[in-house]
Amino acid sequence: MTGDQPGAPQTRPGLIASLLDRFGHLVRELSKFATVGGLAFLVDFALFNYLASVRHMPPVAAKTISTVIAASMAFLGNRFWTWRHRQRSNPAREYALFFFFNGVGLGIAVGCLAISRYGLGSVWPGVFQTPLADNIASFIVGTGLGTLFRFWSYRRFVFVEAGTPPVPEPSHDRDSGA
Repeated sequence: MTGDQPGAPQTRPGLIASLLDRFGHLVRELSKFATVGGLAFLVDFALFNYLASVRHMPPVAAKTISTVIAASMAFLGNRFWTWRHRQRSNPAREYALFFFFNGVGLGIAVGCLAISRYGLGSVWPGVFQTPLADNIASFIVGTGLGTLFRFWSYRRFVFVEAGTPPVPEPSHDRDSGA
């Protein structure tokens, strides 16, 4: 039985407990990422609507500006809270990669908005060229798809874990004739 012998690692019984033992670190990272992203989302949402509705800026330009400002906040939150336990590599490298992947995420959100407003909106302008449609395309569809991409790319390329030591290659010291 696991955990009954002295010196054996202790495990918790049950499916949920074993999943938490195995994936708990990922759940914690995802929770922090969601918190930082939620705050950045609120800034993005409020600023976009202010620029588009109050300042009468074109929606795609407003979305671009609001996303750049929200992404700057998200970088600080993710670097110094979500993935603070991960090795810090070159800060300029992290910053550049973070904004590169945010650019891709921005492209996803702006692309969804542009397809809705200009593609579908040319067919049905009364539905797709409205503030509600802009918000759905940008914040629900675009941000949803962009968030999935960002979590994967930040974890994989930006805030990387310290490398594990390489495993030595096995030696093949067999005699060629034996």
